[in-house]
Amino acid sequence: MKSTNNSMLPLVSIVLATYNGEKYIRQLLDSILKQDYPNIEIIVTDDHSSDTTFSILQEYASKYACIRIYSNENNLGINKNFEKGLLLARGEYVTISDQDDIWKEGKISILVKEIGNHTMIYHDSELIGPDGLSLNKKLSDLDIFTSFDNCLQFTIANRVPGHTMLFKKTLIAQCIPFPKNIFYDHWLAFVATFNTKIKFTNRVLVLYRQHKNNLSGAKVKSKKNRKKKDKTTENQLSKERIQLFYEKCPSTLIKEKKVLANLLNGYRNSTIGNNFQRMITYFRYNDTILSHKKYSKIRKWLFCLKTFVKMP
Repeated sequence: MKSTNNSMLPLVSIVLATYNGEKYIRQLLDSILKQDYPNIEIIVTDDHSSDTTFSILQEYASKYACIRIYSNENNLGINKNFEKGLLLARGEYVTISDQDDIWKEGKISILVKEIGNHTMIYHDSELIGPDGLSLNKKLSDLDIFTSFDNCLQFTIANRVPGHTMLFKKTLIAQCIPFPKNIFYDHWLAFVATFNTKIKFTNRVLVLYRQHKNNLSGAKVKSKKNRKKKDKTTENQLSKERIQLFYEKCPSTLIKEKKVLANLLNGYRNSTIGNNFQRMITYFRYNDTILSHKKYSKIRKWLFCLKTFVKMP
């Protein structure tokens, strides 16, 4: 980290939640410490790792005053672990890090410079394999990355991966506690749309590592290799997600609230009437809900048809 007069720069809190990350944690920390933005704090909450992760963290914390480390007595899980770290953040801006990525040097300075009046900004990432070699793909090759402000765009999937986001600290109070069955980054970005447009900067600022132990990664695996959830469990999770989105969506967002209410009715029970309502709602708003997908018009329609029998 470069030594510079940082008294006039806003503090940026980098929140890192670790768990058995000994293999890649040094590479990540080294890349963060090489940032050209000088006024940072690095908050690490370790989720009761059984490997040498916490020892490595202690080693770095003893050398760098900007690193604060915390160890959980019991395993909290990813959402609660990130929740703990976010509540410890003191910066005006907050950004999130995975434990196995590599940051590009200008990540923080670029995002702080470009966020402006937006609540959240996010960026593109390059995919790398376990060995750190490029997979010759960017996240933007898989999905459409744009600036947007409609919470309905989170209905079926998250649009803003956690490791790409920087946001104003004020967002945290609006989001915590995190729901149990929605990933923390999905929830943060969903709520951020209530305030301002989420801004996208078309820059690759992280090397995003893909490996078999990813809790959530880019969808580059074939369908054949993906684990299938029990259909009943999948449907229940879908219902809970829509319910949470409907309850959280403010009444001032009249159109979005109404669409979520229609979807909620369509998700309640698997009856012909409910299934039809669910399908019609997806048909009516598919351009918004599927706006992040690189789907043709025909594929969007096929997706909507399938919602008659499947809760996405």
